[in-house]
Amino acid sequence: MAMEYSRKGEQLTENFEGVRLTAYQDQVGRWTIGYGHTLNVQPGQTCTQAQADAWLALDMSWAEMIVNNYVHISITQGEYDAMVDFTFNLGAGSFEHSTLLILVNQGKFAEAANEFEKWDLAGGKVVAGLLRRRQAEEQEFKS
Repeated sequence: MAMEYSRKGEQLTENFEGVRLTAYQDQVGRWTIGYGHTLNVQPGQTCTQAQADAWLALDMSWAEMIVNNYVHISITQGEYDAMVDFTFNLGAGSFEHSTLLILVNQGKFAEAANEFEKWDLAGGKVVAGLLRRRQAEEQEFKS
């Protein structure tokens, strides 16, 4: 049975993404709006809070689907929420090909938890905000 992202997980994503109602370029130059929404975003684009909330729900449902499809063993809500935020932030390919996922599917949760902090780079550079996010995901994963 598919799991669903919890309110605590949503708050993790909202807190790290923040909301911006005018398009901006993220740390790697990708146009972004709302809570980290990137699909078809153009320079100068604006949105309402309601649109940002709707995009977040859509983007989170996509990340939930990826985690539900690729994790093949029983996991806790905290583990699930951490992996959904990770997938939302880094993309499906990063999650699908990660050692994190391999270790989770092997039931090696302590080792898997140590994988989050390895994903603290943007454009090949360590980003303090990404490190904080990965640490928060790791804590959620362990909860």
